[in-house]
Amino acid sequence: MADQILTVSGLGKRFGGFVALEGIDLAVERGERLGLIGPNGSGKSTLVNCLCGTLHNETGSVLFEGKPLDGLIAHERTRLGLARSFQLPKPFHSMDLVDNIRIPLLYTVNARRGGHRLTAATIAERCEELLGHVNLADKARRRPRDLTQVEMRKLELARAVATEPRLLFADEAMAGLSHSEIEEILAVLMRLNEEGITIVLIEHIMSAVMSFSTRLVVLVAGHKIADGPPQEAIRNPEVEKAYLGE
Repeated sequence: MADQILTVSGLGKRFGGFVALEGIDLAVERGERLGLIGPNGSGKSTLVNCLCGTLHNETGSVLFEGKPLDGLIAHERTRLGLARSFQLPKPFHSMDLVDNIRIPLLYTVNARRGGHRLTAATIAERCEELLGHVNLADKARRRPRDLTQVEMRKLELARAVATEPRLLFADEAMAGLSHSEIEEILAVLMRLNEEGITIVLIEHIMSAVMSFSTRLVVLVAGHKIADGPPQEAIRNPEVEKAYLGE
């Protein structure tokens, strides 16, 4: 039996009379690199928000490492080991990069550890290490306003990884970047996966999704229409119809 880190069964979400998601079943295996794609308005962001606790689904269930997430809000899910990065980075603009990393360490990792909290020296070392992982160590004392667009995306990923996740949702981490910058972000994501973090990549840049993912899930109009190896998924007639028309 596969080692499932996330199991979603029959998930549904409505906004008034509008059905945003219906009957979503999804299993994510530990260590997997899963691509989540779909046209605009397909329900990708709504699904991620439901899984991460920003929104609450009306129907269905979500298990993370076998434990139900029903009723848990976003920061509680993060403390369990489920994290996300945002399409639009949301750093603390008044703080330098080190403090942007220190905050999630203090309020997520230390809260999780209870009586075995990280020392100030260990936190400082970990901040330096995480910034080094995304090639921002030389800007540790700079503020987010001093960063380029790709550096801001790297900081966003480092802030998410600072929570010590076992599962990371990377939401359009490459939108608006050049080809070389996309390669930089892909290298960071690959390295994180190699270090043991399961990653779900939500992205519109198909070349990036195809090179990164070991499996592809496709949403259209709130329904899952394909789930399988990337090359097979994109050849699914329903997927071709959704992207190319009839």
